Amino acid sequence: MAEAHQAVGFQFTVTPDGINFHLSREVLKHIYLSGVTSWRKRAIQFKNGILTGVYPASPSSWLFVVIAIMSSIYARLDPSLGMIDSIRKMLPVSDYLTSQSQTVLSAILFATGLWWSLILLLRFTLKVLLSYHGWIFEPHGKMSSSTRLWMSLVKMFSGRRPLLYSFQASLPRLPVPSIDDTICRYLESVRPLLDYDQYKNMEIVANEFKKDQAPRLQKYLWLKSWWASNYVSDWWEEYIYLRGRSPIMVNSNFYTMDLLYMIPTHRQAARAGNVVHALLQYRRKLERGEHIPMRALGVVPMCSSQYERMFNTARIPGIETDCVQHMRNRKHLVVYHRGRFFKLWLYYGGRHLLPSELEQQFQCILSDTSEPQPGELKLASLTAGNRVPWAKARQKYFSEGVNKTSLDAIETAAFFLTLDDEAHGYDPDRAESMDLYAKSLLHGKCFDRWFDKSFTLVVYKNGKIGVNAEHSWADAPIIGHMWEDILATDYFRLGYTEEGHCKGDINKGLAPPSRLQWDIPKACQEVIEHSYLIAKDLADDVDFHGCVFEEFGKGLIKKCRTSPDAFIQLALQLAHYRDKGEFCLTYEASMTRMFREGRTETVRSCTIESTAFVQAMEDTAYTSEQRLALFRKAAEKHQNMYRLAMTGAGIDRHLFCLYIVSKLLDIESPFLNQVLSEPWRLSTSQTPQQQLNLVDIQKFPKYVGAGGGFGPVADDGYGVSYIIVGENLITFHVSSKYSCLENGLPSLWPEHQAGHAGH
Repeated sequence: MAEAHQAVGFQFTVTPDGINFHLSREVLKHIYLSGVTSWRKRAIQFKNGILTGVYPASPSSWLFVVIAIMSSIYARLDPSLGMIDSIRKMLPVSDYLTSQSQTVLSAILFATGLWWSLILLLRFTLKVLLSYHGWIFEPHGKMSSSTRLWMSLVKMFSGRRPLLYSFQASLPRLPVPSIDDTICRYLESVRPLLDYDQYKNMEIVANEFKKDQAPRLQKYLWLKSWWASNYVSDWWEEYIYLRGRSPIMVNSNFYTMDLLYMIPTHRQAARAGNVVHALLQYRRKLERGEHIPMRALGVVPMCSSQYERMFNTARIPGIETDCVQHMRNRKHLVVYHRGRFFKLWLYYGGRHLLPSELEQQFQCILSDTSEPQPGELKLASLTAGNRVPWAKARQKYFSEGVNKTSLDAIETAAFFLTLDDEAHGYDPDRAESMDLYAKSLLHGKCFDRWFDKSFTLVVYKNGKIGVNAEHSWADAPIIGHMWEDILATDYFRLGYTEEGHCKGDINKGLAPPSRLQWDIPKACQEVIEHSYLIAKDLADDVDFHGCVFEEFGKGLIKKCRTSPDAFIQLALQLAHYRDKGEFCLTYEASMTRMFREGRTETVRSCTIESTAFVQAMEDTAYTSEQRLALFRKAAEKHQNMYRLAMTGAGIDRHLFCLYIVSKLLDIESPFLNQVLSEPWRLSTSQTPQQQLNLVDIQKFPKYVGAGGGFGPVADDGYGVSYIIVGENLITFHVSSKYSCLENGLPSLWPEHQAGHAGH
């Protein structure tokens, strides 16, 4: 009855003597506190908006410029070369604006214009400096004097105490590579995958495209690169993600795991309480733009645009294409448990709920024994199946009444939370523990994650946690940034009592979470069941294997004077060749966030040099010295390709955009059609680690993340994600499909090969 008691905050009764009003002081207090919090938030956002808008200068610098100009005027000097006098003559004459006032106002206007011009000059200078990428191609540990000078200039023009979005206006645009460079690098990348006749034919087709069609398509890309902030990102989001009509579960969404070795508490409600509170703190700083921007080498800023849609975001299904809906100032959370959906308010008295209060709320949900309403149990499977049936069902059955109200609650919630009734996590004594943990996070039961939300937080009954993330709005490093902050806050700042509960007192005045109501007709239930069956077939077809490799890590690899990422990529090439007996087109994701609104680029890891190394490893005629020489050559090639991709000189996003332009112009290109249809049978990605450096893993060696993963990109291929943790640990997440009889994860990871291949 707590919610009923709180609802009666305002009462009135009609009597013969008039109307008597009764106002609840407690409710008025909460209204007042909520208003204060709202205005404080607006004030902070306004202040931070000004700080970001004038960065790398500061608001106080305006006063300095005004004082300097006014002082020169009184000293009978004119630094404006007559402009102040010209401005004064343009001002209207009135009784309130004397000649002296006109001079002062003219000087202030000139000083303001001069100040803003200096800001633009600083930004332009910084943008020019950030357009230099020679530093990234220098050997590791050997910095030239010119790079040292450049780095000093970047630091000087970067200002002090930047906010999350301070550098956005100073980031350079993503350059459009030349057609010649892209075609040349493409042909080089497919050379080891084609025989002589196939390669010659591809060379002819590529050269015809370069000569006839490419110049016209390239002109449109040049135009877009100057008109739009980024010539790739909007098309990439729309055509790669939002226009896909197949299930996003497994095919698009990815997951991130909890700490590998430890669980801070085994109490499910307590872990959920701390983690949700940590997420609310992270969101508050994000809304205010107070997070420190990521910077390569601690100097070169990364684009922060993807952070904006982390919370209160959902992918909305459409018949032809989906859209991403981002809301602001939503103060609730939707929780799924045993087929029921609950709405939970995250604020009380103008503040976030405390961890102990959240634990209390989640325990109410866990203790609720009510049954799901008809059609409610598997409702979320609509987001796991094909997009068109979900879009049609949404229009027909969820556009009005209680269904619309409840669906709006889910889609506008801060994020989606599942209190899972299973226990998962890494157990060294159970070989399949990582595999089951990965499958649970990637697809679960196909109806217990809302796959359309920006991310679904999963809290298992043993206290383990994880995240399932929708991919269209952002890439894995953005989720990784948030996840590192949350795990550190949970364990080191909030903590738990000796009994495993959240710290703090229980608030008995809180209203319990409310059930979302549904009125789902039989026809809609049939659509839900059909989506569930499609999703279940997809989930059952996915095979996962997690490999926690502890024999050595980047510490030993660096002693060998090579890049850990190049080492692992070459090891994957060797493992794949031993498994399949052939090479394949290989995808490795790299980022382009040194450019405004940059997302990712592809590194084609299967090269002429890497195949030569692999073949040497399989040929007993080669000596160890010869193999090592080939390895170093292949590793250097891979590092150079990775650097090219990061600096905007990759080939795949360029070819993708040329393909989109060709379709918009109705130009048929055999070359582009073939390039875009080539399957990525080995898709790989490295999970970033310690982006924030919040925890010293030398001091806390058990406090390491388990990384995350994704499903296979091709039906007959592998998806491989890996995380290089500390000096002595590498964790792999490998996926494939049972329906491909050629693939077999156990054959990819035999123990005798794992150590030698560096897995």
